[in-house]
Amino acid sequence: MSILSKPFFHDEAAAFEYLEGIVWGDEPVCPHCGCTGKIKKIAANPEKRVRHGLHRCNDCRRQFTVKVGTVFEHMRIPLHKALQAVYLMCASKKGVSAHQLHRILEVTYKTAWFLAHRIREAMRAGELAPFGGNGGDVQVDETFIGTDPEANQDVRSRNYVQKMKVLTLLDRETGIARSSVIDDLKVTTIKPIVDANIAKEARIVTDEAPRFKRIATGFAGHESVNHSADEYVRKDDPTVTTNHVENYFSVFKRGMKGTYQHCAKKHLHRYLAEFDFRYNLRSAKGVNDGERTEAALTGIAGKRLTYRSAC
Repeated sequence: MSILSKPFFHDEAAAFEYLEGIVWGDEPVCPHCGCTGKIKKIAANPEKRVRHGLHRCNDCRRQFTVKVGTVFEHMRIPLHKALQAVYLMCASKKGVSAHQLHRILEVTYKTAWFLAHRIREAMRAGELAPFGGNGGDVQVDETFIGTDPEANQDVRSRNYVQKMKVLTLLDRETGIARSSVIDDLKVTTIKPIVDANIAKEARIVTDEAPRFKRIATGFAGHESVNHSADEYVRKDDPTVTTNHVENYFSVFKRGMKGTYQHCAKKHLHRYLAEFDFRYNLRSAKGVNDGERTEAALTGIAGKRLTYRSAC
């Protein structure tokens, strides 16, 4: 027996029951009026179109399922197939391509592509708590990938100028990463992101790039390693290193180049949310694939993504 042999991966009624337990808990909640006590489950009528998981609120008199008010609202494929996709994306360290999902789930490529973006939206944390609140270290670094269509494509420009740019902050105390897409490497672009996401009592750890000296002003401290001199860990202080954020980048790039191969800039923030999610709930922190899947399904509530907005 494999994990994918569980009933909610194959039976639609079991899939709805499983998702209801994650999203609602002990009792259903009406997504229209918020009522919790006066909800009746409507039994499926096999003589008509069977609608699994259908409920009726006696307060607002409206019908709903657990998918209403989530990223799965108006989803046209069976819920048990969507749960398979969530598990595959959460269990695969470097992601699963839409073409792979389209072959495994036996749906069209468009459907698989949109489903993957729905799942990435569910993975998006949206947390605002600043890093380094206890005076710990926060590693800050950037990486480059693909081609930025908005950048100067002059052949005389430096190579990184023509690429899409990603800024990642990594809290060493909690092991949590937070990434964002940036348009350039100017201090005026990076510093507001750093100021909004890192507590002032934190120590900033970066590489030797000159811009980080100005970006780290106002914080408790700033230390750096000199990569150009092959220094990756400070000898007199092993805590001064950016190896952890570089490790995040290595997984991110292997996934983007090896699994997804191409990503438009307008979609890059969703892929970053996916890699942030898996990194923050990695097995090294004691989280297994099933727990990671449940965490992703918990994030579906209160979010909505339409095909038009995703394209």
